[in-house]
Formats: sequence, structure tokens, C-alpha cells
Amino acid sequence: MVRVRIIPFLFAITFASSTSATWIEPSILDACPGYNLTNAVSQGATFTANLYLAGTACNVFGTDLEILNLTVTYQSEDRIHVKITDANSSRYEVPQSVLPRPNGTLESSTSSAAIQFNYTTSPFSFMIYRTSTNETLFTTASHPLIFEPQYLRVKTALPRNANIYGLGEHSDSFRLPTFNTTRTLWSRDAYEIPTGTNLYGNHPIYFDHRTTGTHGVFLLNSNGMDIKINDTESTDGNATLEYNVLGGVLDFYFLAGSEDDPLEVSKQYAEIVGTPAEVPYWSFGLHQCRFGYTSYVDVAEVITNYSEASIPLETMWTDIDYMDERRIFTVDPTYFPLDRMREIVGYLHAHDQKYILMTDPAVAYAPGEGYGTYDRGTSLDVWLKMPNGSAELALVWPGVTNYPDWFHPSIQDFWTNEFRLFYNSTDGVDIDGAWIDMNEPSNFCVLPCTNPFQQAQEMDLPPPRTAPAPDPDTPIFGNWSSNSSSSLTKRDDLLNPPYTIQNAAGNLSALTSWTNATHANGLVEYDTHNLYGTMMSVATRAAMLARRPGLRTLVITRSTFAGAGAHVGKWLGDNFSSWEEYRLSIAGMLGMAGIYQIPMVGSDICGYAENTTSTLCARWAMLGGFYPFMRNHNADTSISQEFYRWPVTAQAAKNVLDIRYRLMDYFYTTFHQASLDGSPVLRALWYKYPKDTSTYSIDLQFLFGPSILVSPVTDENSTSVTIYLPNDTFYDFLTLEPVTGASSNVTLTDVDFTEIPVHIIGGSILPLRVNGTMTTTGLRQTDFEIVVAPSEGGNASGQLYVDDGVSLDQMNGTTAITFEYQNGVLTVNGTFGYDVGVNVAGVKILGVDQSPRNVSVVYQSGQVVGNGTFEYDKVMKVVDVALGIPFDRAFEVHLQE
Repeated sequence: MVRVRIIPFLFAITFASSTSATWIEPSILDACPGYNLTNAVSQGATFTANLYLAGTACNVFGTDLEILNLTVTYQSEDRIHVKITDANSSRYEVPQSVLPRPNGTLESSTSSAAIQFNYTTSPFSFMIYRTSTNETLFTTASHPLIFEPQYLRVKTALPRNANIYGLGEHSDSFRLPTFNTTRTLWSRDAYEIPTGTNLYGNHPIYFDHRTTGTHGVFLLNSNGMDIKINDTESTDGNATLEYNVLGGVLDFYFLAGSEDDPLEVSKQYAEIVGTPAEVPYWSFGLHQCRFGYTSYVDVAEVITNYSEASIPLETMWTDIDYMDERRIFTVDPTYFPLDRMREIVGYLHAHDQKYILMTDPAVAYAPGEGYGTYDRGTSLDVWLKMPNGSAELALVWPGVTNYPDWFHPSIQDFWTNEFRLFYNSTDGVDIDGAWIDMNEPSNFCVLPCTNPFQQAQEMDLPPPRTAPAPDPDTPIFGNWSSNSSSSLTKRDDLLNPPYTIQNAAGNLSALTSWTNATHANGLVEYDTHNLYGTMMSVATRAAMLARRPGLRTLVITRSTFAGAGAHVGKWLGDNFSSWEEYRLSIAGMLGMAGIYQIPMVGSDICGYAENTTSTLCARWAMLGGFYPFMRNHNADTSISQEFYRWPVTAQAAKNVLDIRYRLMDYFYTTFHQASLDGSPVLRALWYKYPKDTSTYSIDLQFLFGPSILVSPVTDENSTSVTIYLPNDTFYDFLTLEPVTGASSNVTLTDVDFTEIPVHIIGGSILPLRVNGTMTTTGLRQTDFEIVVAPSEGGNASGQLYVDDGVSLDQMNGTTAITFEYQNGVLTVNGTFGYDVGVNVAGVKILGVDQSPRNVSVVYQSGQVVGNGTFEYDKVMKVVDVALGIPFDRAFEVHLQE
């Protein structure tokens, strides 16, 4: 977060240090000589060659390297790896320890692969094309390769009106504009998450979706870069995509995707970066936080108020307010005394609720002050260093700070020990998950930052408390008790490279770590900056798992790189309370969950900064019910916005939480499938309807998993919304009424602020809980009902996965059920290894045109169950079968006409 009181100052920093991105006439770059290919060797699925500079060097941003190595590997039928490196010396590459590379070489003939690599010798260019159709997917023809010490350039042609998705993190539309668009990858503290700029994380992957198929291109490189998409350089409207990279190597993975199923390219990308980590069941409940809870009393009152308002609150969070002088792994002894914090945690746990605290990376520079975290870190020498060997000094919330070096060999032991000491269950704050922020890393120090101590005084860091101190004996939770249930410049090339990316913060080192800061293994921030947040994420998850061995955890981070989702979830940063950012949150989620393999994602509901309104917060609560990560959070200078603050917002929250909790096992099953094969949790409509060109630009509607279509009202204070329904059968989630889509827009009116249009997609079977509850613990004790929503052809399918919801290894077994419906017969089958402990209360079959004569329910043994009781709603066309049988074995439901 950025502290609002110093925002004008930070804005002044941004403008004062603003650096214009480098622009050079494309024809000049295209006139460079490029390289000639020689010494080509093909051996099975591997092709190698040398690339020699083809003529007089351009030297546009440095000296052109004269000899390069090219290695091409068909790693599988769906993936080709193309790597270009310096032939004469080693260069920085993303370490295997940060992102392990996929292994494998195609054992069959390369002709069997779905995509092919082809090349031109002089000047060298290469092409990736689809084997079955010869369609070109990526080509560098007419755009010579440039490879200099601090500038790499690769440029490919794109089709007219290209549908490009990814290249985040950004707050732009989900389908990227092709007119003069620059996507800059360089982590920064991006208050307000402004469009058209680089934000907190970096994901150099894009999906290219066409009516002929979907493919992906991943450049594994963590250096700063501009990726430019432009359709103005040609007269025929075709576009180009150009990489401008500040260093490293060219390490491309080309993913074949599929000609008819976009989900395949998501799964193929997951094979490279890893499938998402499974999260605990409770993490799908409602989370509440605020920067600005002034004391433990405030925190306790919020918990109580949610309960009194009958709004389910699963997890309470506390921002940096709890810290002593903003120092991590401390509590303020006056405002958040340890014994009262432990009382809050005890109360929450006794009521089946959870607690999460913020942990930033920067550690207060406090020699001789008895600050244990600093002293232990200094003893282990785990701080990021300047070129002269001194620890880098930055300026963050506690004032002058040191940054942990996540490459240091002792860093995991240090971080795990700090979590063990402070967050222990015996005499510490026994948190259930972790929230990590400011890990771009963020830095308030204004360049040239020659005296961070003086700037700390000028910014009043750490900030003094202004609220009166609470009485340390203030009663909370009624009568409940725990017994009841320096000069910092060197090597100008690292600080000011000849090519300047479009970093919205200005200079590469502006408001972050110095790019010439050095890690224990010799790597520099110039190369590894974009990895900092993900490395902290990995270390934090490991520390949390060490606290509670065998149990899953929830870690939510701000800064990410490719592969982060295999460890943590992500919130979309410091947004504003505006209708525009409410709308943009959908595209942001689709990027993280649909492209980057980080499905546990959500925005700060109702907005972080500035003041929300009751209607905006109500609409946002409804939309937030379909964020995978659902958290209400805002800033200390904004009005309070807990859901109980306004009647309309309270009712909206109750309504959507009831829907969310009924769907929670469907959500959980969708996440489990993602953990197995990378199937995206959230999906744009074109994932489901890839040939329908009208879906390609839609990012105000989305699918949650394969079966739920969400279409929120998005205009300010409106009670109507125009949505697009593809040519398919849908069912209103609440009324169960069938709706026929005709590949056209439909306007829904009289949509109250406490409602959100949600449809079940025809062909789906949903395992729902019969009602919502106040906690997920209570929900797991609630019966199921099975909703069958047939397609136009009368068929449907679905699945359900259940385990204990918390364990890494399921020692108590798992239950994995498949549902199939055809010819009037619902078949429920699978494995029932985990004791669900509840009944199937009933089955609802939708879209039935006339009442059946009778209904029978039988086990696989042939034993008839129940008495065939059912009801038929001829208006909504629903057959409602009462069951009340244990959900512990296979059975069938037969409708007889």
C-alpha cells in the first residue's frame, strides 16, 4: 500500500523523476544487418546453429554481439523451446531455483508435433507454424534480430485485428489494443493501478486467439522490457509485436495450444510455470481488512459487527497498524498489545474463523536498539548489498530499512525463524495465512537518495500515531473468554542503460531498490528486480508451512513473476473506489487466473483509496462474490466501508455470500482441477465459445469454471445491463428458468443493487450446498443438492471433489464424483474415500418440458431408494426430486415420461 498522507509527495516524485521511453524509427532498426545462420546441426528433436553478425553493426544501444548460439528443442508435441545466447560469454538467465525449467525432448519424429520451427539462413529469421494448416503463428521475417549487451530486439508479425491477451501485469482491457500499445514489464509500487503503465508484477506470456486456433508465446526473461504492439506500420492493417529487452537471453517457449479448445494453451503454459497451489477451503470465505484500524478494539468491533449483522465473516485481517513503529514481527504494546491480539485470535478460532496479518519485506535499520529481527538478520548478513559491500539502505514504513536478499543461502532459515518466533501458537500471534506487500520492492526514497535518514525525517517515517491510546483493559467480545468454546552510484550501465523502458516511475531505480544492488550469489537487481516479490512469496509460503506442518496455507502477495501461482495468491493492488476500477477489476482477474496461472486473485472490494458510495459498494460486493479471493479492504483516509455500514450493502453481501457459499464446493472443485492440469479457474467467454468472434473483446462478463456465467451490472447507479449470450442454453441461477442464447445482446432491467445476473451454462451439473452458513466450517456440515442443467441436446455433466479442506496430503482419503445426465437418467459415480458426512437432500433437473410420470432412485446394487417423491414446476420447467440419502455411494435418478 501507499500511505495516503504522502501521496502528493509521491506523485511529485513520479513526475520529477519521469524518464521518457526510448523511441527509434522502426525502419532504422529493420535496416540493421541481423545475423547469418551457419553450422546447422539437426539431431532428433534438437537443432543447433551459430549466428554470425551479417554486416556492419548497428550498435543502436551498445555493441552488437558478433556470434550467437541458437538451440531449438521440440520438447513435446505441443511445445518448442527456442533459445539464443551469447556464444563467447555467459549471460544472466532466470535462475532454475526461481523457475525450474520443464524437461523433456520429443521422442517421436518432429513431423508429429503440432507446431514446427522453420528458418531462413541469410539474414536469419525464424517462423513457428501450425503443422496441420501451415498457418504462421510467429515470424521474424523482415525484422532482423538485434542482440547487444543491454538491448535485445525480436519482432514478429501479427494478423489484422489480432486478439492478444496477457503481457501483464496491467489494468488495460483484457484484449490488448493493437494501436501504439506498449506493455512495460518492471515491478513498481503502482498506486491507483493506472492504465497504460507497468504495475506490480511481470508475466511475459501472451495468448494469440484466432478463429483458427489459440497459441501461446512465453519469453522467459526477468529483465526490464517494453513489448510494443502496433498496427500503424503497415498499409494493410496488419500489426507487429516487438520485444525490447534490457538484458539476459532470448529464451522462448512456443505453445501450440489447440485449433478448437483454448483451454489447452493454458494447460501447456502450466507445464512450464507450474500448476496453482491448492488453498484451504476456508480461504474462499469472506475476508475483511482495513489500513486504519487504530487499535485492537477497532479490530474486535468489526468482528462483532459482522456477526451482529449476520454477514458471514470467515477471516479478519490487520494491516501494518498493529506494528510497533511499523516494524515487521512486532506489535505496538499500547495499541495492539500482544495479550489482546492473542485474545482476538483465540476468539476467532473458537468461532471457526481465521486471522491474517501483514508482513512487509523491508526490515527497519535499527543497530543497537534491541530489534531482534534486524539484529538476527545482520548477524546472518542476509541484506541486499551495494557494490561496495555495504547493506543497501532504503526508505519504507519504519523509516530507513534493509532489504532481505532472497538469494542468500541463509535467507530461508532467517525468514522461517522470524515467522516461528513471532507467529507461534504458544505465545505469539497465531495467524492462519500471510499477507505480503511492498515487495516490488517499494522504496519511498527520492533519487538520488544520498541521505535516506534525512528523507525519513522529512516524510515523518515511521508515522506517529494520532488516535488516542485504548484502555489496555477494554473488554472485547462481551463476556467471552478463551476458556469458552551513503553515495550510491556505480556502473552507470546498470543504473541508466542506453535503452530506456517506459517505466512509469521514471529511472529504473526510482522508488525501488538500486539496480546495481548485489545479491549474495553475485546477481544484481538490474537482472533480478522483477523476481523479488515471487522469491519473497516462495520464502513466506515455506515459512508458513513450517509453522503448521502438513497444512495448506494462504499467502497473498502484491508482486509476482511467472510461476508465482504455484506458491501464492495475489490481490490486484491499491485501486480506487471508482466505477471504472470496479469494471477494470474483471480484466485484471482474467489475466491472473485465465493467463498467468494465479487463480487465487481479487481486487480490494469497494476500492482501496478515496471514498466509496453505498451503491458502488453494493455492486462491488455482488461482483466480489465471484472473485476467487474475496476481500473488502480500504485505506486509512477513506470512510469505513465494511459491508454492514449501509443497509443496501449489507443485503447485497448477504445475498451474494449465500450464492457463493452454495457454490463453494464447485469453486473448490474447479481449483482442484486447476492444480492438476492448469485448467483456468476464470475464463473469458471465448474460452468456451472460441469461434464466436463477438466474444473476443468481452471483459465485463466472465465464466467461473466451466459452468457459471457472471454478468454484473457495470454502469454507475444503473439497474440495467446489456449482456451477450452466445448461441447456447442457459439457466438463471436463482430462478432456474431456461434462457436461450442467440449470439446476441440481451438487456436485463430492474436488476436491484442487491442482485447480480448469474447463469448456469447448459450441459452442466452443479453440486450445490442447500444453503449458505456463517462459516465454512458450518457449510461443510450442510447437505448437498444436485442441479442438472441440460444442454439443448438434453445432456449434462459435472464433477465434485471433496477432501478435508486443509491438509497437504489427504490421509483421510478423497471423494471424486462424476455426474452424467442423458436420456432422462442422472448417474452419480466415482470414488467415495473421504467421508463427506452429509446427505444429498435432493436433485433438481432443469429444462424439463413436461412432468415425468414417475421418478425412481436406485443404488448401483439395484436397491430402490426413497419413495419417488418429486414436484414439477411447469412455469420454470424444473423437476425437484426429494432424496435425503447419505452422499457416500453411487446412485442413479431415472425420469420416466
